[in-house]
Amino acid sequence: MSRPLAHDFVRLGYRAVLVCVDAHQLAAEFSGREFDAELLRDLPPRVDPCGENGEFHTFVYAGPEFRQAVRHERGAVVLRDRRFVYCDLVETAAR
Repeated sequence: MSRPLAHDFVRLGYRAVLVCVDAHQLAAEFSGREFDAELLRDLPPRVDPCGENGEFHTFVYAGPEFRQAVRHERGAVVLRDRRFVYCDLVETAAR
């Protein structure tokens, strides 16, 4: 059920970034990646595409329900507790 939901999320125009990856379940390089069709293709088969088993967490920053996107920049990617790979986000001012 998660796979169709993940693809619908992307198809409907929501935008998100992976902000935390459990490196015991998913490669650290996924932290900071855009949640898009390419990411869904790249996920290993054992990983739930919605992160329902704690493989990753996202920050949703745009979509049909948003008046405007949350402006942000990706910051440092850091390993914490020898397991969790975080991509720091910094809010940026509107131009």
